[in-house]
Order: sequence, then C-alpha cells, then structure tokens
Amino acid sequence: MSKIKDSLILKLVLAIIIGLGIGLVVNESIIGVIQSIKHVVGQFIFFCVPLIIIGFIAPSITGLKSNASKMLGSALVIAYLSSVGAALFSTIAGYIIIPGLNISSDLASLKKLPEMVFKLDIPQIMPVMSALVFAIVIGLTVIWTESKTIEKILNEFNNIMLSVVNKMVIPILPTFIATTFACLAYEGGITKQLPVFISVIVIVLVGHFIWLAVLYGIAGIISGKNPKEVFKHYGPAYLTAVGTMSSAAALPVALECARKSSVLDDEVVDFAIPMSSTIHLCGSVLTETFFVMVISQILYGELPALSNMILFVVLLGIFAVGAPGVPGGTVMASLGIVYGVLGFDEAGVALLLSVFALQDSFGTACNIVGDGAIALMLTGLHKKDKKVA
Repeated sequence: MSKIKDSLILKLVLAIIIGLGIGLVVNESIIGVIQSIKHVVGQFIFFCVPLIIIGFIAPSITGLKSNASKMLGSALVIAYLSSVGAALFSTIAGYIIIPGLNISSDLASLKKLPEMVFKLDIPQIMPVMSALVFAIVIGLTVIWTESKTIEKILNEFNNIMLSVVNKMVIPILPTFIATTFACLAYEGGITKQLPVFISVIVIVLVGHFIWLAVLYGIAGIISGKNPKEVFKHYGPAYLTAVGTMSSAAALPVALECARKSSVLDDEVVDFAIPMSSTIHLCGSVLTETFFVMVISQILYGELPALSNMILFVVLLGIFAVGAPGVPGGTVMASLGIVYGVLGFDEAGVALLLSVFALQDSFGTACNIVGDGAIALMLTGLHKKDKKVA
C-alpha cells in the first residue's frame, strides 16, 4: 500500500485528472488563483533548472577525466543526427499521408484566462544555455588544470542539487502539473481545439513511438545491452513531461529514472541526461516537421517543395540543439526558418504555434524518453575509454 501511495506515476496521473476536472468546472475567480499558483511553482522549478544543469554536468565532466571531450562531442553529434533523422522520417511520412487527409483549418476560439490574483517572478540566476556552457567550460578546465579544490566543490554542489531535486522539486511537480492542466481545460484548448487536429496528432504520437523504437534499437546495438532495461523506468519522466510541457522541468525526474537502470553508467547518466534535455529535441522536431507540412497544405493548398523541406530539416536540427528546454522552445527557436525557408506568413505561424501547443507535452515526453537512448549509446561508446582514463 505504501508503494502505491509513494508512486510518482500515480501522483502524476492523479494530478492530471484532478487538474482537468477542476479546469472544467471552476469560475473565473478560482482559475485566477490556480493560475497564480501555477506561475509561482513553475517559477521555482525553472529557477532550479540552471543550477541542476551546473550541479550535474560539471561534476560529471570532471569525473569522466580525459574522456570528457570525446563524450561531449559524441553527445552533440548523436543529438543532431537524432533530430535530423526524426525530421526526415516525419517528412517522408508527410508526403505519403497528408494528401489523403481531410483536415479543417477552423479552430474554435479559446476562452481567455483571467489576470493572475498574485504574481511572483523568480528570475533564473542565468539562462539555461548559459548554465550549460558554463558547466562545460568549468568542467573541462578543471580537468586541464587538475584543480582538486574546485573539483571537490563541484562534487559538493552535486550533492546539494541532488537534495534540492529530491526534497523540493519532485514533491511540488504534481501541483505544477495539476494547475497546468486546470488552465488548459478552462481555456478550452483540450476540449475545443484538439478534435480539429485529432487525426494529425494521433499520427504524430505514433511517429514518436516509432522513432523511440529506432533510437533504442540503435542504442542496444551500440551498447550491447538490452534497451528495455532503460526505457522501462521512464514512465514517471514521460508523465512529468506530458504535464509540464518542458524538458527542463522534467529533468529531475528523468535523472531519477535513468539512475534506476542497471545498464547505464552513473557518471554517463549525470552527464548525458542534463545535456540531452537541452540539446536533444527529437520529438519536438518530428512534430514540428509534420505540422508545417499539414499547415502548408491547409493554408497554401500544397505541400512545401522537397528541396525546401530538406533545407528546413538540416537547419531545424541545428536550431533544436540550441533551443531552450521550455514549452514551445523548438518552434520559437525555429520561427526564422519557418518564415524564411518555408515562406509562411503570420497566419501560418499563428496556426503552427496553436496546433503545436496542443501536443507540445507529448513531443517533450518523446524528447525526454529519447535522452535515455542517448545515455545508453554513450555508455556503450565510451565505456572502454572510461576504464582506461
């Protein structure tokens, strides 16, 4: 009984159900309070994210010693290839499937959320990308200079951030998820907009699982380990990502899930999972690629030219590596190429942002679960180097 009570998956599922139920019945005054709670809790979670990245990545780099530079390069290449591969897969599926779909472009207007009753902003000490670069720079320079004092400080900071994750961030995640879904239900985004693109979203979700199967299959081949020993632990991380719509917010749970795997190296996990949560957005890329093709068909009467789609995919992979791990981060980072390469106007971009938001949580969940495959690949690629180091 205590296991069920302490189950993070159960708490997250209940949070989603409770949030949806509340959002469908509350009035404007109450949703204003709920929105305020969501904002404050979210602000604290996002405040912790740069600190978590520094606290996990920098010490993990120093622990990897001479193998750190190799692993960093491998992580970047794998993340880029995964994003480009997912986008190409989505492009091929788009050219095959979209011409046979009959999709209406009429989206019901959403109910406007009221002003928050109270608002407390908690600015991050630094942006997520700054934290990532700082962690990499400090980790590598500690290795090069053999600075034992700083290495010890980084290890102590790692312990501190582990405590923050386990005793602060994870316990408040169900509240953040419940309030997020309450706001979505109140707006009508779930009950009104979803039916319009239900067929497209279902196709995209199937695509997510196909791509995850490909990633974990490759990871199993590279590592020589059973990938099931990784992804079977990822249920809580998947649900957290669905509820928060953010790879960054789901990072603490993803770390906890990856650490339960018997085939992943702990030092690789501490490096690969925080790193991948920032640079590996395969699910979001797959989704955006399919959606831009659908929207092009709806608004402009034709699919984008193949040459334009190939250029879009190649550039989108680069933008995905640098996209912020926040809701809608991939789309926001890539708006330049949506305008420039695909020729979308304001109506096309607005529709893309609206539809992407409907499934953003599932794309994020795909990103997070895919990070486990990257960790397994890196464990296989660098285990020999690690033994020598």
